[in-house]
Amino acid sequence: MVDETSDAVEGVDELMQRIAHDFESLPRQLKSVATYIEQNRARVMMDRTGDIAARCGVHPSAVVRFAQRFGFSGFSDLQAVFRHAYAGHGASGTSYQQRIRRLIETKGGGAHAGAANAALGGTVAREFIDACRSGLDELEAGLDDAQFDAAVQMLEHADNLYVIGVRRSFPVASYIVYALQHTRKRVHLVSGLGGMYQEQIRGVKKGDVVIAISFAPYGKETQYCLRVAQHHQAKTLVITDSRLSPLARHASAQLYVKEGSAFAFRSLTSTFCLCQALFIALAYRLELNVEESTDDGGYDD
Repeated sequence: MVDETSDAVEGVDELMQRIAHDFESLPRQLKSVATYIEQNRARVMMDRTGDIAARCGVHPSAVVRFAQRFGFSGFSDLQAVFRHAYAGHGASGTSYQQRIRRLIETKGGGAHAGAANAALGGTVAREFIDACRSGLDELEAGLDDAQFDAAVQMLEHADNLYVIGVRRSFPVASYIVYALQHTRKRVHLVSGLGGMYQEQIRGVKKGDVVIAISFAPYGKETQYCLRVAQHHQAKTLVITDSRLSPLARHASAQLYVKEGSAFAFRSLTSTFCLCQALFIALAYRLELNVEESTDDGGYDD
């Protein structure tokens, strides 16, 4: 039996690969449309041309030109590719936003604001948990097995591992350094302590791997470290949120993750999960014993 959903998703992936390939040559307005589509795949099928234009700060004709640039007669034909792939997912995204608005409107004020705000606490927690769960589902659906295996193989054969992640990505970078230090690899956290990013990355060389974790708007420090790695012929593993990310151009292997969000806050659940999976896969590849231990100095996850 043919899996039509799988074929449809592959159609979206193929389109996004074409967009990523041509991204640098696109005019500024079309780049804005490309970025919006990449970051909002599941809702593109429901958006009106005028809505997308407003969110991108362009004229509606630019949205149509974008579709035509990639071989469609109009934007509705481009939407059909996404509609076929994500027909089962779009409604939940819209209803989630509607639930948030209703939550704020119905529980955020009024004569019984105190009681409403008390009830709001638990609701906020559940909404955020729901967002995290949604992000994990998207991570599983979009995981590129070939790229994941390539990433694990790179880590296995690396002489040194350098890890860079700034601001929101810093906790993830710190965690993966902690986990990787349970291997015999030489692992370096490029923390930038004292502003010393340049000094901490300058020792990278051929045979090393730089792991870079960054999401829009993409830390300039992370981009700098990737350029240094490329200059010194080190390999690079990029964990980011878009094929249009400037980091992807410097990557030997790329893994993409889009976090769920609620109340304007993005979680880190999916990114931590992906990094834990990387470590566990590497540990098995290196034939490590990763079972929990209560002994001092043992592995404690």
